[in-house]
Amino acid sequence: MYIARILYPVKVLGPGDRIVIWFAGCEHQCPGCSNPELWDQNERYHTDLNSVMNLINLIVDQHKVDGFTITGGDPFYQPNALKELLYELAKISSDILVYTGYSYNKIKDIYSDILGDIAVLIDGKYIEAENHGSLLRGSDNQDILILNENVRPIYENYLSTHTSSIQNFSTTDGIISVGIHHPRYEEQLLEISKRKGLEVKS
Repeated sequence: MYIARILYPVKVLGPGDRIVIWFAGCEHQCPGCSNPELWDQNERYHTDLNSVMNLINLIVDQHKVDGFTITGGDPFYQPNALKELLYELAKISSDILVYTGYSYNKIKDIYSDILGDIAVLIDGKYIEAENHGSLLRGSDNQDILILNENVRPIYENYLSTHTSSIQNFSTTDGIISVGIHHPRYEEQLLEISKRKGLEVKS
């Protein structure tokens, strides 16, 4: 499997303190994508399920984890790896939110077994012109589909009481900005950084 990064605690991609997992590999290549560096399955992202779960279990053993969010890239670009990972994550929490650029109608029959372990699916390609800062959705054409009714009260409360925001993490690769970014975010970041004499890796 190809996993680019795992971060905790992420508070901007679902309710509570979450572990967020970024898959590498995506065929959609949407203009304005916030993670174009994850379109390709770079070999430095290649790992195995045991390594991923060892890290996740280390976090779970030491911290309160309210749920998982899986994004990318596109997790459904690696359906077998996604299925294996979901099976293990579901043992820890039933609150698993997954982003995909594929439409639910396209994958619901092909990947019904995978969808069974997903609590919330956010589907659809990112369309930059429809990015209006909606909570959880990159663009307004995307749907928030609650597949596990047990989490519906949690998400209805979250969607009614929170607004879209950004959270920054300091890593060995620099600062990683997490959340739903507004259009021109990267361009504006580059402009500000240039004025301050900072280098930004794209």
